[in-house]
Amino acid sequence: MDLLKTKAGRSHPLQWVVEPLEEEPSFIVKAMFGCRGCYLFGRLVLVLASRGREPWTGLLLPTEKKHHASLRREHHGLATHPVLKKWLYLPESKDDFEDAAHALVESVL
Repeated sequence: MDLLKTKAGRSHPLQWVVEPLEEEPSFIVKAMFGCRGCYLFGRLVLVLASRGREPWTGLLLPTEKKHHASLRREHHGLATHPVLKKWLYLPESKDDFEDAAHALVESVL
């Protein structure tokens, strides 16, 4: 998917995370403040961030604050994003990032 390429033409480093979503016909990706916003059925469901340093390396989960507690119980690596407080954040630096990212994507489906 072309929008998952960086300005230098390389694939986005976190493209592997959303590969399961690519099979859904409504899946689209949009550039978003140096990140990649991933949409399903017209709704922003994940943001891929790889901007070099925390808190902009990992997955951002746009959600309402009322859902934070239940999502954090279900996905232990999630934390409130320090800048975008309404969103949750899964830092790429977590030891189990790959497994946690896969689980998060599965819950989005």
